[in-house]
Amino acid sequence: MSELQACLSLFFTQGLGSVRVKALLEHFGSAEAALSANLTELRQVRGIEAGSLAAIGAQASTERAKTELARAEKLGLTLLGLTDARYPESLRAIYDPPPVLWVRGDLAPLENLGGVMPRSIGVVGTRKASAYARAFTQKLAHDLALVGVTVVSGLARGIDTVAHTAAVEAGGSSIAVLGCGVDTIYPSENKALSERLTVISAYSLGTPPNSYNFPPRNRIIAGLCSGSVVVEGDTTSGAMITAVAALEAGREVFAVPGRAGDPLARGPHKLIKEGATLIESAADILENLRWVAAPPRPTPELEGDEARIYHALNGEMLLDDLCLATGFDTPRATVALTMLHLRGAILELPGGRYCKN
Repeated sequence: MSELQACLSLFFTQGLGSVRVKALLEHFGSAEAALSANLTELRQVRGIEAGSLAAIGAQASTERAKTELARAEKLGLTLLGLTDARYPESLRAIYDPPPVLWVRGDLAPLENLGGVMPRSIGVVGTRKASAYARAFTQKLAHDLALVGVTVVSGLARGIDTVAHTAAVEAGGSSIAVLGCGVDTIYPSENKALSERLTVISAYSLGTPPNSYNFPPRNRIIAGLCSGSVVVEGDTTSGAMITAVAALEAGREVFAVPGRAGDPLARGPHKLIKEGATLIESAADILENLRWVAAPPRPTPELEGDEARIYHALNGEMLLDDLCLATGFDTPRATVALTMLHLRGAILELPGGRYCKN
C-alpha cells in the first residue's frame, strides 16, 4: 500500500478526524506505519477512542481509499497526503490540518508557497458585497498579484470571486479552497473562473457543498496564508471565521474599514477594535509583513503605435482616455492594445481598463 493510499485510509476511518490523524502520523512517522501498528501500539496515542482504534486498517476504509485514488486519477487530479513533501508547510502547521488535499489544476502555486509563513494572503468577505468593497478588492488583489503574492480565497460569490479574478487578470496565481469536492464547482457560475485557478479541497470527490463544510474550508484558507484580509462582512460571517482561524494559527489579520453604521462593516470594525491591522492598500500588507516587492519588470522594447500607447498608459486607463492621450481613433488604439496584451506588456482589467504589466 502506498503512503498516499494509507493517508486516505486513515481519512476514511470513522471517528478519527483531522486532529487524531495528525496525532497518529506524528507518533508513528507515516500513515503506512500507523496502519501496520497493532492495537497495543495504537493505544499509546492519546485521545483516540477504542472504537476508532479498532477501525484503523479496516477493509472498508482501505477499499474506499483505492476507489478514491482510481477516480482521482481518471479525473487528472493530484492528491497530497499530510506526509507528502509537497503538502503546504503552512497548512501542516495548524492544529487540524486536512489529512489529504484534493488538487485540481496547476500544482505549482501550492508548491511555491514554501515555509510556515508563505508569500500568500487570504482575501475574504461577504457574498453580497458593496460596490466600494468590490472595487477595493479588485485593486488589492491586482496589486498583490503584481508583486508575486498568491491570493487565496473560497470561490464564493462576491468578494471571493472578485479577488480570484483580479489576481489572475494581473498575471498572478490564485488558490481557491472549496467546501465541497473539487469535482463539484460551487457556485456553478464560477466554473470558467475555476479553470484559471488552482482549486483544492479537504473533501472527497462527490461531497456536496453542505453548510457545515464551510467553517473548516475557511480555516484552510487561513492556514495557507501568512495573513488574511477581511474586506466586508457582519460579525457572524464566514469571513470572521477565517480571521479567528488566522489568529489561532499565529497569522496576521487585516481589516478594511467601512462606513460607520453599515452592517457589512461591523466585522472589519470589530476586528480593528480587537487589534487587527487596518489596511488601505496592498502596500500596507507588504509593510506589515516586511515583504519586499518583486523587482519591476523591464520596459519592453516597442516601436510605433504600440510604444505611443504604452507610454501614454498612466495607471489604469480606459480606451477612450488612451485615444484622447495619443490622438488615435478607436480601431488604431485597439490594434495597438491587442498587440501589447499579446506581448504581455499590458493587462486588461475588468471594466474595459488597461494598465502596464
